[in-house]
Amino acid sequence: MRTIATVAARLNARAPGLPALLALTDVSRRPDARRLLMRLPRGAALLDRTGRRDLGRDCRRKGVLLISTRRDAGAAGLYVRDLPAERAREIAAWRRRGGGPVFAAVHSPRALRRAAAAGATAALLSPLFPTRSHPGAKGIGITRFRLWARQAPLAVYALGGVTAVNARALLSTVAIGIAGIDGIP
Repeated sequence: MRTIATVAARLNARAPGLPALLALTDVSRRPDARRLLMRLPRGAALLDRTGRRDLGRDCRRKGVLLISTRRDAGAAGLYVRDLPAERAREIAAWRRRGGGPVFAAVHSPRALRRAAAAGATAALLSPLFPTRSHPGAKGIGITRFRLWARQAPLAVYALGGVTAVNARALLSTVAIGIAGIDGIP
């Protein structure tokens, strides 16, 4: 955790105002969002993909940004996946109500462009390295990640298989932070 957090903080110097670390919940591997929240450092983000409605107050109290798939979950940020461009109306409505940053899951340069066109603030580009979330997928690798992130019209987080051992490779990219399930914290 310390190495990942240190690398993420160095990356995040490029994007003050956005969290350096995004910890994702996972129904099978990380179902206890409250336990995860208690382990996160102040200024990190909890990306709750389960849509729980009861985390907003606890996240604010702890100084952690809550990002949720649900607009009504008390979240300060919105998470979209599955063709973010098709969710442009939802993103626009979120913004009109004063919603905070929008994070989009992407897996290609085309998806990065579509997420930006839809109004996303940042993208979680994955899988960077092999990961349990995508068994059998080899990952895009650091070279393609570096190129795609540099060409992206929005801020990019590294997601997928980032560990204390390989996190330093991200320092040669324009990534602004690290997202993950198992590696954070």
